[in-house]
Amino acid sequence: MEIQDALDKVRRELLIRDYSRQTAKSYLSALHKYFNFKKYNLSKIDAENIRNFLLDCHKKSVSAQSRNIFLSAIKFYYYNIVSIRQKIDIKTAKEKSALPTILSRKEISQIIRSIKNKKHQLLIELSYGGGLRVSETINLKVNDIDLEELTIHIKQSKGQKDRITLLSKKIVEDLAKLILLKNNNAYVFESERGGKLSTRTLQKVFSNALDKSGIKKSATFHSLRHSFATHLLENGVDIRYVQELLGHTNIRTTQIYTHVTNPNIKNIKSPL
Repeated sequence: MEIQDALDKVRRELLIRDYSRQTAKSYLSALHKYFNFKKYNLSKIDAENIRNFLLDCHKKSVSAQSRNIFLSAIKFYYYNIVSIRQKIDIKTAKEKSALPTILSRKEISQIIRSIKNKKHQLLIELSYGGGLRVSETINLKVNDIDLEELTIHIKQSKGQKDRITLLSKKIVEDLAKLILLKNNNAYVFESERGGKLSTRTLQKVFSNALDKSGIKKSATFHSLRHSFATHLLENGVDIRYVQELLGHTNIRTTQIYTHVTNPNIKNIKSPL
């Protein structure tokens, strides 16, 4: 019962602080694993026990990124629920630095052309053209679209932030037809039974289109967002504007795209 009581207190605090649903889910899952490892005296901080837990996770091949989430969740519990001020002096794990998978403009066109369902095609076009996350496309409502100003208002996305991004003029006519008879509060892309689509549905739409296109890259729906950022930089758009369009708090997050779009490297020819 001690574990469930602790989890209930964490869940309540996360709701009060308006943490995103995904963060709350990750923290609660992490703490459930940690509490089962610790077993008793949950309110008593034990740095060695935390280290042993993280080591156990490492031995079970849990990724560095997941282990860092576990550590953040544990710190959240002791600092905000138990109100312990003792510093948990444990460093985060070094995460692998991998470049994002980028699709060329030609490959994006191939993927779009391979989709026969017009709504699904429009969904991919809008997501790529505005650099949307899968959750942002799912939650997009009619009143978030400005067909005249060619903008999309992303509301309360990652980090509970709003931002304005781009709407391609090429899809305005088709988009206008799609939302013509919908009320302002309706989802732009609804499921056949009404309501918003699932994350899984969008990912499946993309993976099916990728397969049909014949492209062999290990791309995901999120690759559309990566490609959006890279293509803007290739077009000479200032990185600060790209940062704003993506909704990145720190420009260092945006700078990863400079590693895949460096024209100086592309102009160098192999000696072979």
